[in-house]
Amino acid sequence: MKSSTIALIATGVVATAGLGYLVYFDSKRRSDPSFRKQLRRERKEAAKASKEAEENSKQTKLQLIENVIVACSKEALPSSPEQKEAYFMEHVAAGEGLCGQGPAFYDEAVLPFYKALKVYPAPMELLTIYEKTIPGPVFQTIVSILSIEQKAMEGQVNETPEAAAASATGVDVEVE
Repeated sequence: MKSSTIALIATGVVATAGLGYLVYFDSKRRSDPSFRKQLRRERKEAAKASKEAEENSKQTKLQLIENVIVACSKEALPSSPEQKEAYFMEHVAAGEGLCGQGPAFYDEAVLPFYKALKVYPAPMELLTIYEKTIPGPVFQTIVSILSIEQKAMEGQVNETPEAAAASATGVDVEVE
């Protein structure tokens, strides 16, 4: 026999033995009750962490919505068409600039886009434009804000949009 054949056979035997060793101890490990308990515990912890992260995300989103509604209600909107146009262009540019900086700035971009929407003469038309041009998370937040405002205007005539956002978020807001 050649030395290359012997080396090849030896390598095959070592690889087979190593693979057998791995299979044997893996099956031993998987059938171990303490290992199974540890796996269950890790799965529960991961599910709990995921649920907490989702809840924190919802709270953050609701807080953002409330902040946007409060900020818009405190600011006086322009009255003349020229002022409205300048205001609109300024806030759309600011929103686009923030969106251009990446997903970390999406929450900050909601306020300028929403302010621009408030002065636009045809808001539904602008919403269709927003849907096509701005990132999805920003658009969804704006739609949520509009929904909260609409519910405040329809259902609770005495309730302001700030109070509606506060009741939706569970946060107390002082309304002037």
